[in-house]
Amino acid sequence: MQPIIGKMPLPLAYLLCALLAYLLGSIPFGLVLTRLAGYGDIRRIGSGNIGATNVLRTGSKGLAALTLLLDAGKGAAAVLIAQRFGPEMAAIAAIASFLGHLFPVWLGFKGGKGVATSGGILLAYAWPVGLASAATWLVIAVLTRYSSLSALAASVLAPIYAWLLTGDLGVTLVVLLLALIIILRHHANIRRLLKGEESKIRLSKSA
Repeated sequence: MQPIIGKMPLPLAYLLCALLAYLLGSIPFGLVLTRLAGYGDIRRIGSGNIGATNVLRTGSKGLAALTLLLDAGKGAAAVLIAQRFGPEMAAIAAIASFLGHLFPVWLGFKGGKGVATSGGILLAYAWPVGLASAATWLVIAVLTRYSSLSALAASVLAPIYAWLLTGDLGVTLVVLLLALIIILRHHANIRRLLKGEESKIRLSKSA
């Protein structure tokens, strides 16, 4: 551990790590960017979600891509910073930053579904798992154009990738927790997929 953290009681160090990671994860980039770009409140567009998929419904592919990168980046940054202080800190930061995105204090604890943020977290926390999960999302998205189905498939397979690629039970449990939360957050999408009512990825307003 670094000297400053090392001087703290361990419970306090864990709490501080969780708080800072949560605050970093809670930055609602989708909402901020769409407002700055003049699209208003993204929560009043499409699904009402603050993530990149809903930002894409504004018709701005660049803005959606930037939202994706920033949402992923904040999760990755939280984990990479925390990794300097040990694997336990990295695990705490991974979970806390993810929960920050899902339940941001600034938005009444109503945030996104965490797909992009979890992707960044996985790339920083266990990069082979992150790459495998991202590849899964991309393949399913290209084949079906369902963002939700891609996220669900990647989430189901992520814990399996974690165990096969790392053999680390702790890493696998963290990945499993993130995956289960993502699946639960997609309960409405699952119902629409089963009914054949889920909307597909659109590259423009008229696509």
